Amino acid sequence: MMFGSIRLFVDQPLAAGQAIEASPAQAHYLGIVMRRGGGDTVRLFNGRDGEFGARIEVIGRHRATLLVERSLRMPGSEPDLWLAFALLKRDATDLVVQKATELGVAALLPVVTERTNTHRVNAARLAAIAVEASEQCERLTVPRVHAPCPLTKLLAVWEPGRQLFLAVERAAAPAIRPVHGPAALLVGPEGGFTPAELDAMRAHPFVTVVSLGPRILRAETACIAGLALLQAADCG
Repeated sequence: MMFGSIRLFVDQPLAAGQAIEASPAQAHYLGIVMRRGGGDTVRLFNGRDGEFGARIEVIGRHRATLLVERSLRMPGSEPDLWLAFALLKRDATDLVVQKATELGVAALLPVVTERTNTHRVNAARLAAIAVEASEQCERLTVPRVHAPCPLTKLLAVWEPGRQLFLAVERAAAPAIRPVHGPAALLVGPEGGFTPAELDAMRAHPFVTVVSLGPRILRAETACIAGLALLQAADCG
């Protein structure tokens, strides 16, 4: 049996024969936006049990019951890669969350630096963007979106076993290369890190300064390029 192309993230256990109550937003999406009805199929995932095919049992404007039928994909290994990034303006931050999710990051850590141009963020909206991106790109997990954190605090509580690659423009540093094992990329604000911030970060043994190339990149571009390079096949 073929199941539909619609994928929904549900924060509930998944197993064949289980009835799942969709959220009101999901019910509206299925019935009003996508015009699905009873008997139509969808795919469900929850980040723990894998992906399952399900059938719409009951659907209304604000309610839908989905019957889980069978497993389609089992959970698999994913990159243990985080992205820490200085908060940007709303549209740019949204783009970073969406594309980082598509690139498979396990966690998103918004950071407040001395030159951060905004300190306000709607964490619930960013989490929703991550969910939607996971549904569309067919990954089986949703990255955790952390609350904004000052750079000094982030460094103070950092796990020493996780490499932190610091992307610095025009730095006399080696080019960023693929990495295996727990790692993270840190990208600063549009104005860059201050000299004091750079000195503080270089003092930590888990920080490695890297270059993304000779061009000056927008912060959102640097996030996307850096994540792609960290996961690229090592042909050397």
